Amino acid sequence: MEKYSITTAIDYVNGEPHIGHAYEKILTDVLSRHYKKRADKTFMLTGTDEHGIKIQKTAKSLNITPKELCDKNASAFIENWKLLDIDYSKFIRTTDSYHKKTVQDIFEKLLENGDIYKHKYKGLYCSGCECFLAEKDLDEAGCCPIHQKKPDVVEEENYFFKLSKYKEKIKEHIKNNPNFIQPDFRVQEVLNQLEDIEDISVSRAKTNVEWGIEVKSDPTQVIYVWIDALSNYITALGYDVNGNHGQNFIDFWPVNYHIIGKDILKFHSIYWTGILMALGVELPKGIYAHGWIMIDKNKMSKSTGNVVSPKSVMEAFSLDKPDSLRYFMATSAIGGKDGNYSDDDFKEKVNADLANNIGNLLNRSLNMLVKYFDGEIKEEFINDSLVKETNTVIKEVLDLFDKMDITLAASKIVSLADEANKFVSEKAPWALAKEGKLDECGKVLYSVLNLMIKVALLIEPFCPNIAKDMALQLKTDINKKYFEIEDYMLKTGKLISKEEIHPVFLRLDSEIAGKSKKN
Repeated sequence: MEKYSITTAIDYVNGEPHIGHAYEKILTDVLSRHYKKRADKTFMLTGTDEHGIKIQKTAKSLNITPKELCDKNASAFIENWKLLDIDYSKFIRTTDSYHKKTVQDIFEKLLENGDIYKHKYKGLYCSGCECFLAEKDLDEAGCCPIHQKKPDVVEEENYFFKLSKYKEKIKEHIKNNPNFIQPDFRVQEVLNQLEDIEDISVSRAKTNVEWGIEVKSDPTQVIYVWIDALSNYITALGYDVNGNHGQNFIDFWPVNYHIIGKDILKFHSIYWTGILMALGVELPKGIYAHGWIMIDKNKMSKSTGNVVSPKSVMEAFSLDKPDSLRYFMATSAIGGKDGNYSDDDFKEKVNADLANNIGNLLNRSLNMLVKYFDGEIKEEFINDSLVKETNTVIKEVLDLFDKMDITLAASKIVSLADEANKFVSEKAPWALAKEGKLDECGKVLYSVLNLMIKVALLIEPFCPNIAKDMALQLKTDINKKYFEIEDYMLKTGKLISKEEIHPVFLRLDSEIAGKSKKN
């Protein structure tokens, strides 16, 4: 694979990041890290959406400027992603000067091409969604179904994008490209939404919304979210309306995937697609809509007070590294459905998979190697036990990533450690050593440790710190590409001493878990 690029949705900075934001960033980062082991060049984009009436109102209530509010909350997102080891290539803020300039140029180009027109409009506006809603979109009480509030009746003169002009073309693209919208059960939902699609407002009167990017040719208007926020995917890469694109745009557009929440699929699959068609820009290869993360099976809500932040989870469990949270979140939802977080589920899953399974297997295998062979791998230990099974799982994991089935891919990796644990139980290397069958004992330990090198390489996108620690003890390069994986990767000679052995992951309920930073 020559190149792979992926984006998250950009987060609205009206508040601080919660575990739902973290889920999307972790999922995207796991994908990006996986493909770093398969592609020559990769790019991951994330960032923040920083304009609109909500930010304007919140800043006013706090007696600060909108930019001050954006700076404060954007910093919180950056801090949290650093805490979670999100290895993005670029972080865009829609208040960045280059973004604002290119957005203005995009607006003027669409206006010049006749894809934008000015129109007086009266409609139902949900400030929570920051969009106009049709009456059919409301619930029985006349409220926005997401924010449970009645929309405001807004009457003003705005610029509109001729989305209806591209309706049939969008429909045709979706039908001719079955992988464009994923998971596939979302496709019909989008096609149904397309049936009633109308032109969309792409500006707001400055008398109503001051905090935004001005329309260059009409300073009485500010550019609305559909062109401002959505355009981040190309402005961040260096798109230029005159074709003088930056190198990142040349290298990484179209992206392999936009990773977004299911609640904004319509805006990406229809609105953004229409805008790109109007600009004559190639469409992204895919849009993946993930579900929401529930808290103890309830939807997160400020009003119910069940909003959980990634930082609070790490502090509650005294985590020095984010690997356990990354692993749990990346595997918490299946196939684009909703996932669930609870402290008990978190502890149970990571203890079972990371501590009891992978971590314990590596630790006891290395200790037996030291006990019986002074930590040395001898030439006569090399054998092909577990190699065939491992190669099968490696292929399955790569295929599952290509199908965006990250949860099942993780379970396949863990199944390798399961297989090795069963192998150890059946072969009982401690008994073989006691009986004086040292060559047979050595072969068992070689098979397991050789397999664990591959587990480390495969689990690295989920758990970069644990994988690095595993690789260090197994004397292998964690940055190896997947095509460099060989049948026999465990090197002969002195592997490890007793002093070098340490647990790569402690159980979350262990008395010493999380205490290392205090000692």
